[in-house]
Amino acid sequence: MSQAIIELDAKDVTPEGGVFCPNPKADMKVWDTHPRVYLDIAHTGEAKCPYCGTVYRLKDPSALHAAH
Repeated sequence: MSQAIIELDAKDVTPEGGVFCPNPKADMKVWDTHPRVYLDIAHTGEAKCPYCGTVYRLKDPSALHAAH
């Protein structure tokens, strides 16, 4: 199984600097995947879901600080 990599814009990230998985950007249906988890991507620009292995990556990490 190949690992999905979802690239996010600053507008896709919560004000706290994170993202939730499952995520509609990853074309996931909440009711058929795994429990909702919060992933902090503000500090490193990337985070991997411990349940499904989906990687969420900021397209432009510097834009995150400008957007929030």
